[in-house]
Amino acid sequence: MLTVDFSRFPLAAGDRVLDLGCGAGRHAFECYRRGAQVVAVDRNGEEIREVAKWFAAMKEAGEAPVGATATAMEGDALALPFPDDSFDVVIISEVMEHIPDDKGVLAEMVRVLKPGGRIAITVPRYGPEKICWALSDAYHEVEGGHIRIYKADELLGKMKAAGLKPYGTHHAHGLHSPYWWLKCAFGVDNDKALPVKAYHKLLVWDIMKKPMATRLAEQALNPLIGKSFVAYATKPHLPVGATQ
Repeated sequence: MLTVDFSRFPLAAGDRVLDLGCGAGRHAFECYRRGAQVVAVDRNGEEIREVAKWFAAMKEAGEAPVGATATAMEGDALALPFPDDSFDVVIISEVMEHIPDDKGVLAEMVRVLKPGGRIAITVPRYGPEKICWALSDAYHEVEGGHIRIYKADELLGKMKAAGLKPYGTHHAHGLHSPYWWLKCAFGVDNDKALPVKAYHKLLVWDIMKKPMATRLAEQALNPLIGKSFVAYATKPHLPVGATQ
């Protein structure tokens, strides 16, 4: 399940891509399939080891084209171990809402992104996330949980302040907001509640089969209750506001 829309955020073969806070690796795997030179970074060592295993399995199965490379490594989003201007593309998906120093993370991403490079940032959307917080304290009051809810203009403003030039936005995962509302209403850790189980079964069916009915439903729901807000931006060749 991808949050970044690669039809709006296309990759070129050989692009050097950083997936920061890669988690289980969903975007990193897709970039690898598309021929990129991928570096997946996360602070969770266990997840990074699993991502590395999947990269190796994909290579053995021939899922990535010749020239594509993939590396998984532990790292700190506030102190990335890369020189300036290292990457053509940076992706950070559903991460910034967890990090107290989001300005510091933005500064690090801009630092390692090449001039002319592109960045994709996804965060939980304000409306659906606000409902989750209202329904359940346990949803966000956990160690490492969500510490803020971004409004779209707030995130875009922080991106601009960091020196990025946003060029497009959209919403994603409209089918997923009701699932999380049910989870929050019945208990975040209560997977046995019948409404939660039934809706989870629907989501798994949608992800595996991609039937036309649910695809059309999600397209209609995304502008209204899409779970994620997605923003794309470039790093200008000159600092924002500078003149030659």
